[in-house]
Amino acid sequence: MPKISKKGQQMPESPIRKLVPYSEIAKKRGTKVYHLNIGQPDIKTPEVAMNSIKNIDIKVLEYSHSAGFESYRRKLSEYYQKHNLPINIEDIIITTGGSEALLFAMGSTMDTDDEIIIPEPFYANYNGFSTASGVKVVPVISTIDEGFALPPIADFEKLITPKTKAILICNPGNPTGYLYSKEEIFQLAELVKKHDLFLIADEVYREFIYDGDKHFSVMNVPGIEQHAIMIDSVSKRYSMCGARIGCIVSKNKEVMAAAMKFAQARLSPPTFAQIASEAALETPQSYFDEVITEYKDRRDTLIAELNQIDGVKVATPKGAFYCIAKLPVKNADDFAQWLLESYDFNGETVMVAPAAGFYSSPYVGLDEVRIAYVLKKEDLIKSVRILKEALKVYNQ
Repeated sequence: MPKISKKGQQMPESPIRKLVPYSEIAKKRGTKVYHLNIGQPDIKTPEVAMNSIKNIDIKVLEYSHSAGFESYRRKLSEYYQKHNLPINIEDIIITTGGSEALLFAMGSTMDTDDEIIIPEPFYANYNGFSTASGVKVVPVISTIDEGFALPPIADFEKLITPKTKAILICNPGNPTGYLYSKEEIFQLAELVKKHDLFLIADEVYREFIYDGDKHFSVMNVPGIEQHAIMIDSVSKRYSMCGARIGCIVSKNKEVMAAAMKFAQARLSPPTFAQIASEAALETPQSYFDEVITEYKDRRDTLIAELNQIDGVKVATPKGAFYCIAKLPVKNADDFAQWLLESYDFNGETVMVAPAAGFYSSPYVGLDEVRIAYVLKKEDLIKSVRILKEALKVYNQ
């Protein structure tokens, strides 16, 4: 019998989705499952985006340009410039989600066995993208005790080798919700200049910032134009996860020329989704104001409720809509599966994402889970109560 590739064997499972079969079984036996495991917002997609595809009159569903519709890229450039990001149309290639943008970024800057340094915990699929690209992830650990702040630059420097090609950050972070300060971004900028590395910044949660803080983009740092690569997406900004539209952005013309060859190889991003994404740029500011207010309320509710559970430790997120919670259990994978297989509280249970899958260091994060506060406040309160009661039973 033919064998699958080593790369196929090494591709990691998604810690976010691997428990889905257990949740499906729980639902079939009549248990209600509150999904805290996945960053699927329940916020309505802007009407202007939905109407653009409802009312469209297309006779032939054609390919678009490999870089995406010119009209979309021009309007996207205008959107960025309105938000003080110096990004022109030639700096943008539209991709099939932020995921493809990350694959293009790795493919354009790294060869097999090259290394990329990533502060962990990090978005679990970075492991998958790196494996698919033949790239080695070198983790630098941030801790819950420090609120998942940027590790000391000395910790980065001692990991840099001749194989190191890039540093990758998510700002604000998935799964931690940490928002890198302007000072931290400048520290990274000096580091990549010193060692001639790329700085790849996944900024898909840019709009989700709380407490009066401001997002600072790598595209705003003078002097690293040839080092900086930004990843973006419509998935979270407009609650359009199913559109699968993102982009890779850089001032580095060689990077963009290489990324363009990857874009040509997959032909073009999806037409209908680009139409909706272009229309979404007309979304009024009032939409975002309401969304940010709602997510801040949810964050405050979730953190307050979690802090009432004995033995639970949680860092307050400054952005995005996730937090990492340290639980009084030895193995969060086992606990998360048990919640779905063997437990319910008045016919209800919760689904969380075990956090070990958000690390590449072995045996780290085994007692942590990622929680996405994408449910309404009443459901978050119910979910944390279920979690509190479940921990009592599980630890007996």
